Amino acid sequence: MSLDALFRPFTVKSLTLPNRIVMAPMTRSFSPNGVPTEDVAAYYRRRAEGGVGLIVTEGTVVERPAARNDVQVPFFHGAALPEWKKVVEEVHAAGGKIAPQIWHVGSARGQGAEWTPEGQVDSPSGMTAPGKVKYPPMTDEDIADTISAFGKSARAAKDLGFDAVEIHGAHGYLIDQFFWNGLNGREDAWGGSTIADRNRFGVEVVKAVREGVGEDMALILRLSQWKQQDYDARIAGTPDELAEWLNPLSEAGVDVFHCSQRRFWEPEFEGSDLNFAGWAKTITGKPTITVGSVGLDGEFIAAFGGAGSKPASLDGLLERLERDEFDLVAVGRALLADPQWVEKVRESRHADLKDFTREALGVLY
Repeated sequence: MSLDALFRPFTVKSLTLPNRIVMAPMTRSFSPNGVPTEDVAAYYRRRAEGGVGLIVTEGTVVERPAARNDVQVPFFHGAALPEWKKVVEEVHAAGGKIAPQIWHVGSARGQGAEWTPEGQVDSPSGMTAPGKVKYPPMTDEDIADTISAFGKSARAAKDLGFDAVEIHGAHGYLIDQFFWNGLNGREDAWGGSTIADRNRFGVEVVKAVREGVGEDMALILRLSQWKQQDYDARIAGTPDELAEWLNPLSEAGVDVFHCSQRRFWEPEFEGSDLNFAGWAKTITGKPTITVGSVGLDGEFIAAFGGAGSKPASLDGLLERLERDEFDLVAVGRALLADPQWVEKVRESRHADLKDFTREALGVLY
């Protein structure tokens, strides 16, 4: 199929991209003491040199005591900010665009060994999984401080010269924990039996980030139905419930919805071929990013268990993109393993595309 749809320019607010390819945010754990190194800056620069339209960084955490669950995950406050400025400068020098993903893990544990929190753990109801209470729930003061921390990180992103900002509201981390009735059992103003009840925390974070970046900077929100605590979890079981979830977030200031699936080609609801990003665009009218095993024949959760993946056809993706089911395409593991992936795809150098192996998770290619 023609690659034209993938290499069309795209504009949202002050962000203009040369193509529809986004580097998906991927935790790399190469930032000692929470501060990104020169190697991290060079890693992102190589993707800009390779032709990625928009780079979304690995998750970077806001200023709360236990906002991260891995000591090598970068901060987005304090001493880390001057180093993020260097990352921006490197990417811009190569002609690229970049957005930080701002994040709070909540009660989600890290990969591998038992996680030792660096401070008080934030979560809506103190649960690490449905029915498993381990921590005290957040107080109103905790919630207000956390919302403020997202706003401060957003303001820092603008001041540092980033081109957009993404909020991580997916995969069973803090914001998603408030969305999901599996981990939000609160009966106050921050919880309840309906999606609208549980939406409030996410809506307030979006408002704070919007205030931090101003009206012209593109604000992206990453969402998922599945959770790391339960791959089959769903917040919205119908299009009407999806509208109940997404429309308030859209009205609060989201410009682009980044819709995470384990496999992008899977329909979101029975009776339609639309995927998650397709439904989000239909309901909100906002641009969307699709993501989930793009360019590879295996899904990414299996990679943590050692599974590799080989390059896969993009024809199905291109068909959906041509009919504007979604607007942008996030590529994860394929770009993690090969900074030249975009150039190889554009030049139809299929034989040069690399396999993905678990070893790539431990290297900054």
